[in-house]
Amino acid sequence: MSLGARWVLLSLLLGAAMGGRLAWLWQADELQKQEAGYERQLAQKDLAHSREREAAASAALDQLELQQAARRDLEDRLQVQGKTHWKEMNDAQQAQARLRDRLATADLRLSVLVDAGSVAAQGCGGGVRASAGTGGVVDGAIRAQLDPAHARRIVAITDEGDRAVIALKACQAYVREVTQ
Repeated sequence: MSLGARWVLLSLLLGAAMGGRLAWLWQADELQKQEAGYERQLAQKDLAHSREREAAASAALDQLELQQAARRDLEDRLQVQGKTHWKEMNDAQQAQARLRDRLATADLRLSVLVDAGSVAAQGCGGGVRASAGTGGVVDGAIRAQLDPAHARRIVAITDEGDRAVIALKACQAYVREVTQ
């Protein structure tokens, strides 16, 4: 092969090698540009996602704070209601204790109205009505005094009833407060 043909062949080989190397460098540069673009997109997505998560966390914390404030308000209202219930119960117990004391000392006697017709039919009192006393409410009503033991049992029953009514009111108020 002649020297000119060798130079042509050598230049072709050298040109092919340089062209391949340039193509290789160009592809590597383009790949780096694409990777940088992808990294930028991923960074933007990560930033948007972290902002979204921060906003969601902030909203959740705000909601939690509102719920805690509502709970504290409810607890305060229930505490006031509990104090009111305790005061009503205490007042009712004191009133019942005073009534029991007055019954025990015979300062107070319980009596019931008696039907005058049934008393007259039984022959008691001759069918004549008694005159109303100064503290009487019904004109000429016939009253029978109760035995102190029976009066104490009646007072005990009314005491339980009063406490039950107060407890029922407290429960109803609690339910109203909780369901608001």
